Amino acid sequence: MTTAAGCAPPAHLESIGLAELTERAALQTRVDRKYVLPIDEARSVVSQVGPDTMVLEIDGQRCFGYRSVYFDTPELTSYLLTAQRRRRRFKVRTRTYLDSAECWLEVKTQGPRGNTVKDRLPYRPDHETSLSPGRQFVDDVLARESIEVGDRVFAPVLVTRYRRSTLFLAATVSRVTIDTDLTWEDDSGPLRLPELAVIETKTGSTASCVDRLLWARGHRPVRISKYATGLAALRPELPSAPWRRTLRRHFTLIGAPTDGQPARSEVERADFSLVASTVRPPSSTGTE
Repeated sequence: MTTAAGCAPPAHLESIGLAELTERAALQTRVDRKYVLPIDEARSVVSQVGPDTMVLEIDGQRCFGYRSVYFDTPELTSYLLTAQRRRRRFKVRTRTYLDSAECWLEVKTQGPRGNTVKDRLPYRPDHETSLSPGRQFVDDVLARESIEVGDRVFAPVLVTRYRRSTLFLAATVSRVTIDTDLTWEDDSGPLRLPELAVIETKTGSTASCVDRLLWARGHRPVRISKYATGLAALRPELPSAPWRRTLRRHFTLIGAPTDGQPARSEVERADFSLVASTVRPPSSTGTE
């Protein structure tokens, strides 16, 4: 069994295969709660899960590389609908599992109660940066949700990369993902989060034991979207109200200027990264 140091789950936990995990907790319609915390704190939380917790393992590996390509219109329709917290918002992406070269086209929408609904289509890895082969699938999903995009052209806008471990929590039939080594990249270059982990719980209606462990340690769900938050960090001119608090609390810009000028010029954007802020999450019970 091999793992990456950034996201290695406890070695004593039993493994679960992908087919069994999908059968027991596919959770294509679910409630997502996301938490941002230092890697060491994430490891400490995960080390406290119960003995009935299982770890996704494939071919002896428990930590896997992901690459996602997000698509949007020239007007950034998907981003702006999310920034404005519109009910009928959506995301379109291809996701490639780097260890197996398996690729999917995915459309994420919001259910009637604010839960996340994900529709997937098997996709060729060499098509991961093109929406043309799957455009009809995207249009069908959006039409079903009464989301109008007309004949707008979609193009790749952002690429994300990270390492992920996945836990299965039998008691609540839920999943937990731990993402590390996060990188965002657009035409201007990469943004990196080398010291942070994003923990996401994916449940039905009942909070998981990991949610409760996090709450007990003072961590509360935050608003973070790999697509929207990443694009807001790369393009500070975009509206970013839903994630401004998360960006300010958890991220610190490296090399930010002191003369009141923008953090990066178009040239400087090619070499820029993010590190974890030293600010701790609040102990209040409210969510962001």
